[in-house]
Amino acid sequence: MALTRDDAAWRRSADVLIRGIGGISIFCGWIAAGMILASVVITCQMIFVRFVLGQSTIWQTETVIYLMIAATMLGLPYVQKLRGHVNVDLLPMWLRPRPRKVLAVLVLVAGIVVLSVMAYHAYDHWQTAFQRGWRSSSVWGPPLWIPYLALPLGFALFILQMLADLLALLMGRDTPFGLEAE
Repeated sequence: MALTRDDAAWRRSADVLIRGIGGISIFCGWIAAGMILASVVITCQMIFVRFVLGQSTIWQTETVIYLMIAATMLGLPYVQKLRGHVNVDLLPMWLRPRPRKVLAVLVLVAGIVVLSVMAYHAYDHWQTAFQRGWRSSSVWGPPLWIPYLALPLGFALFILQMLADLLALLMGRDTPFGLEAE
C-alpha cells in the first residue's frame, strides 16, 4: 500500500517529534549524570572540610540530597527511553503479536494516566511551596520551591517520553515490549 503525500508528511513529522523527545530524554540523562557527579564531589568536599579541616558543614548534606532527588526525577525519561525500568515480560512473551501490542498500548496509557496524577500533585505541591515562600528548616534554609521543581518537571518529561513511545508503537516504528514478532 502506497502512502499518500499527507500520510508521508505526517509520518515524517511524527518521526521528527519522536526523535526530538528522545533527544530531550538523552539530555535529561546527561543532566542527571552531572547532578550525581556533583553530589559525589560535594560529598568529598564535605568529608574533607569535616574530618581534615575539623570545620562544620552547613549546606553540603542538604544539597546532596536535593541533587540526588533531582537526578532521579530528571533521569526518568532517559531510563524510559532506554527501557531500563523494571519490566516483567513473561506475559508479553506468551502472547501473540496482536494481543502483545494491545497490552503494550494499555500499559503505556495506564502509565501515562498514573504519572499524570502524580505530576498534577507534584505541581500543586511545588506551587504551594513557591507561593507561600517555604524554606528549609536547616541553618542554610534554601527556598524549597527550587528542589521541589524537580518533581513535576521529572514527571512531565517522563510522560512526554512515554507519549513518544506510544506514538512509535502505534506507528510500527517500535515493537511491543521490545520483543520481535514471531
